[in-house]
Amino acid sequence: MSTTQVYRVWIKASPEKIWTAITDPGWNARYGYAAPQFYELNKGGRFHSTATREMKDYAAANGFEIPDTIVDGEVLEAEPPRRLVQTWRMLMDPTTAAEPFTTLTYEIEDAGPGVCRVTVTHELAGAPAHAAMVAGSPEAAAEGGGGWAWVLSDLKSLLETGKTMAAS
Repeated sequence: MSTTQVYRVWIKASPEKIWTAITDPGWNARYGYAAPQFYELNKGGRFHSTATREMKDYAAANGFEIPDTIVDGEVLEAEPPRRLVQTWRMLMDPTTAAEPFTTLTYEIEDAGPGVCRVTVTHELAGAPAHAAMVAGSPEAAAEGGGGWAWVLSDLKSLLETGKTMAAS
């Protein structure tokens, strides 16, 4: 498993709209795993994501608990609407919680009239459980475990159509 994973998607939306969809909990809770993410968008600012009621109910029904904060980290760089660098650590699972913080970079670049290329680079040195989780798998995607490729595809669907991939 590579210690650096890079994912790209082209989205028909402005850099500002994409930035907002990534950093605003009113938006980021609408796609991907639907867990709101909160940012203090300055160097040293806090980042965290909270478990949804559905996540907590699923965990309870399957005999385990998850913490209220399921992902945490720190903002290292924030250059709206083009670049966000942060540390990132999954706390839902004891294996990933025991690993070191990883580094996640979002880059939003113009790629043609009205289109942006969004690149997510996830540095995962020393974090093999994180690397496997964020890589996802085709089998896991059907159950919401498709990793970054699935999250970015859902972001694209929401911004371009107003609906997520799961919406009918």
